[in-house]
Amino acid sequence: MEKSAFYRIAYFPGSFDPFTLGHLDLLAQCLNVADRVVVGVGVHPGKTPLFDFDERAALVRQSAEEFELDTTRLGVEPFRGLVVDAAQEAGASIIIRGVRDANDLPYEMQMAGMNGTLAPGLQTVFLPASPETRFITGTLVRQIASMRGNIEPFVSAPVAQALEQRFAKPN
Repeated sequence: MEKSAFYRIAYFPGSFDPFTLGHLDLLAQCLNVADRVVVGVGVHPGKTPLFDFDERAALVRQSAEEFELDTTRLGVEPFRGLVVDAAQEAGASIIIRGVRDANDLPYEMQMAGMNGTLAPGLQTVFLPASPETRFITGTLVRQIASMRGNIEPFVSAPVAQALEQRFAKPN
């Protein structure tokens, strides 16, 4: 893709542990507003995620492929520090934040204000979760999977398989 003066890179940060259909919905929206999207997967030394970075990155890519998103415009990178620093390193001019409902807005507005002060050249863009995915959270998906419940309505097939394997009963 030829780079022009209007080439926009969006940075879509999160833990993505696991990558849900809600995340996938927002990723599809990101690809509609930017020329390239970098999914920033949070890697924090003090936290032990269910899936490591490489697994989460693969699940993001596999989910995007399953739903036929344009993966040629997609990057997946780890980030360890401030989102604004990672977004700038990725060459982004936009930080994407998903908003599920009015309860998310005060926190997201506060974060956008802080990020805008730290990195005035970055614009935060809020994207609404679709009604079909608004209720999905990674925490609830992990809980359901850990109790061997049906997670297929909430995640892509590759993520469902990875979760089922992670929580499979030992033989």
